[in-house]
Amino acid sequence: MQVLKHSDGSVSYTILWPDCSVDEEADSYLRVHEGSGSQKTYAYSLVDHMRWRIQEGLTTKTITFLDLKRYMGAVGAHVPIPFGRPWRVPPQRPYGGSALQVAAACLKGFYLHNCARLGVNDELRAALDANRLPTKADRNRSVVGHVKKAMPANPLAPTNPPRRRHPKMLPDGAKPTLRGAVNTARDAMVVQWLSDTSLRIGGLTGLHLVDLHLRDNAPCNECKSPHLHVCHRQTNLNRSRAKIKQDWETVDGVITGGEIYRVSPAMISAYFQYMTTEYQKYATGHGMLLIQLAGPNVGAPWSADAARGMLRRAGHRAELPGRIKPQAFRHQITNDVLDHADGNPMVAKVVGNWASAQMVDEVYGHPDLHSPEFVDALETIWGERE
Repeated sequence: MQVLKHSDGSVSYTILWPDCSVDEEADSYLRVHEGSGSQKTYAYSLVDHMRWRIQEGLTTKTITFLDLKRYMGAVGAHVPIPFGRPWRVPPQRPYGGSALQVAAACLKGFYLHNCARLGVNDELRAALDANRLPTKADRNRSVVGHVKKAMPANPLAPTNPPRRRHPKMLPDGAKPTLRGAVNTARDAMVVQWLSDTSLRIGGLTGLHLVDLHLRDNAPCNECKSPHLHVCHRQTNLNRSRAKIKQDWETVDGVITGGEIYRVSPAMISAYFQYMTTEYQKYATGHGMLLIQLAGPNVGAPWSADAARGMLRRAGHRAELPGRIKPQAFRHQITNDVLDHADGNPMVAKVVGNWASAQMVDEVYGHPDLHSPEFVDALETIWGERE
């Protein structure tokens, strides 16, 4: 896979042959997704598939639907290859449920696109171009859903995708312990901001100073309290991008739109501590919030990978169990808000900017095995309470 850097700072992805020539079919399909976060993910999926296809001696013209089903089973370790080994052998792991869903979407789009473009393999096109009856959820998503007779389906997708597991939370006492284990005002601010919001690490490291409205009644008129706007930008120097691509714009120097997150007083205090010391000393005028504090690129924008490494090292110094990951903060605050909102998933959805309250309820909305309500109910059933 080849990363292409454009003059405006954005990047795109394509696939090369060993002789450095561009794979025409893969490049044609990936261009459809240029500018989206899916392009990189689909490129990785296609690399695996193209390697398998070469080994099998198949092409877009000759591959069949059964071949694609066999491939999906192989990468998911459900179909043994000769000698009893899955296609992805150690140290590679078989695809999980989410990765299989992505691979299925990628392969369906890739073959429908290229079979139509090249005018070949009508049988495969017909097999992939499947439909299903609309569900109630489909109708609820669309204003005109009641008139829809069919919905597109993907026959390559897993038939029984695994249920979402409850995500891993932070260890007990991790937040104050981490704040005492970091070495700089920047790192202390990162821990505080991750602790008090549901920010993703890409959104945090992609923040610009203009995205911060840290006073009441900001001129954007979108939130009366201090808040920040997470805006998806393709041209960030550190290549950090917000996951959600909500519309945003700058009007008279004021950011509006994007994802909006409330800001706590502790976050503002940590921000001013960082800005009046390390940022003032090292910043190089690029306008991004988080900067490197050491090394040859001091003052340059700080990357998401560097932030992950900082948290991992701080957790190790603090002797916390396991690896501290940024998403654990997001899971933790969603779980905590759900507990304090009487289990109302809509409140947790808004706090975390999650896609739906249904997803929040499915992932987080089950009783804690040690919650007072659960213990009381269980001990009553056991006859230990009257």
